[in-house]
Amino acid sequence: MKVSEFDFHLPPELIAQYPSPRRGDSRLMVVDRQSGKVTHAHFSLFPQLLHAGDLLVLNNTMVFPARLLGHKEGKNGKVEVLLAKRLTQNCWEALVRPGRKLRPVDRVIFGDGELQATIKERGERGKRLLQFHYRGDFFQLLEKLANPPLPPYIKRAASAEDRLRYQTIFAEERGAIAAPTAGLHFTPETLSSLKNQGVEQVAITLHIGVGTFQPIEAKEVEEHKMEEEYYRITPQAATKLNGALEEGRRIIAVGTTTTRALESASSATKRIPSGEGWTNLFIYPGYQFELVKALLTNFHLPRSSPLMLVCAFAGRDLIMEAYQQAIVAGYHYYSYGDCMLIL
Repeated sequence: MKVSEFDFHLPPELIAQYPSPRRGDSRLMVVDRQSGKVTHAHFSLFPQLLHAGDLLVLNNTMVFPARLLGHKEGKNGKVEVLLAKRLTQNCWEALVRPGRKLRPVDRVIFGDGELQATIKERGERGKRLLQFHYRGDFFQLLEKLANPPLPPYIKRAASAEDRLRYQTIFAEERGAIAAPTAGLHFTPETLSSLKNQGVEQVAITLHIGVGTFQPIEAKEVEEHKMEEEYYRITPQAATKLNGALEEGRRIIAVGTTTTRALESASSATKRIPSGEGWTNLFIYPGYQFELVKALLTNFHLPRSSPLMLVCAFAGRDLIMEAYQQAIVAGYHYYSYGDCMLIL
């Protein structure tokens, strides 16, 4: 299967550069997999589209300020660091620009020098291994010195508003460098309305990593390798998930990251064990879903793994047609854009 089959032209003006004025003030496309019917609604109607007994699964990962701007020791040129994965207490895998000009043993200075990093070695696909030097609490320093890691298609600097809006209201577990964007639409009122009508809710964790920023370079879909991402399902979450499975209730995933975590955890017995691990599960057309029966998701990049997952769930032809309808109707795409519910 060719990656080019998942390409489409998206007018630049439809790429959302800012969040909606109010959280939850987004458009919602509803796609019925059985009939192929596509309808247009508003996210405020989302609770009405679910039923009592449904189990809504959220990703409670928390985005941390992961984008640092500094300079090479003794030089004035800027160095940008995007933290990707913590390997030890002070050692991180990161994307660095301009990476080619930084050699092992070079030191990068952030702020007034209260945070510094030594380049330890070069990695694959532009990654570098950094050893950090500091006093105090590392993440408190990041709150002071770093910015939210907005995706590269948002063509502006991060603002104070992004610290709030590029984060779900149910974020609890720090570790992501990108938001689970389908969750950005939820407000306390939405969650309360769902609860009142008998829709059960449960949170699991998948920390979104650097792979979300990297395009698929292979020509054939099957040749692509996903970056590993950490996920965790607590015993309490596993109990709720297995209860829904045993009772035949719908499991509705909020986002492709939630879907990957659930499908990664599924076993031959179709039960969800509690625990944690790393997943590089790549879901593309032909994949047989074990658990997820409905999916809420944003509109994704052309030729991207999240788009392929959505096509696997609903069928490539239906999704690509729905995407074209969204373009004609002026839906906004990507992280701060509108959303789609696939039933």
